[in-house]
Amino acid sequence: MMHPDTELRFMNEEIGYGVFATKLIPKGTIVWVLDDLDQVLEPEYVAALDELRKRDVIKYSFRNQHGQYILCWDKARFVNHSFHANCVGTMYDMELAARDILPGEQLTDDYGTLNLDEPFACMPEEGTDRRCVLPDDLLRYYQQWDQMAGEAFAALLHVPQPLLPLIRPVHRERVRAVAENQTLLDSIRHLYFNRSSEPENQARG
Repeated sequence: MMHPDTELRFMNEEIGYGVFATKLIPKGTIVWVLDDLDQVLEPEYVAALDELRKRDVIKYSFRNQHGQYILCWDKARFVNHSFHANCVGTMYDMELAARDILPGEQLTDDYGTLNLDEPFACMPEEGTDRRCVLPDDLLRYYQQWDQMAGEAFAALLHVPQPLLPLIRPVHRERVRAVAENQTLLDSIRHLYFNRSSEPENQARG
């Protein structure tokens, strides 16, 4: 579920829709959390879909470290990419605001954290040489994203958190311990899905 202080807006024909803040969302705020309305789809299920639905599932979902497709039920599936994203993923089925997100500002993810199945060509952005998101970007840039998440976690207990009750029970104690600096943050590197474990890749190998 996306943070309640967000709304969907149409941007243009090329980009389509985006998710925008309607109020200030401070650094460290949980901006998205996996909840029980989100669909967690097994790869075999997605592979067996008709081509029309499979195309949209792959377009609007991301993959977790187990290779499952996560299809969000709300506007979260319309969050756009930026190489200078203001939201950052974690190992705890949630994303945090990596910095203060101002009213009217678009919320963005770096799609490199999302285990894309295919390379994703991007519009050029100032301040980076990256032009394409690759399926193995988690192995390339995890240290950068870990630092962003660690800095956001330092503020987690000091800002309003309307999505806090939705954190999955399996993660709650760990999130509290990281936020209280009692344990180290788990690296986002462990979200990487190794596609060589998929049956079709094993067959080709």
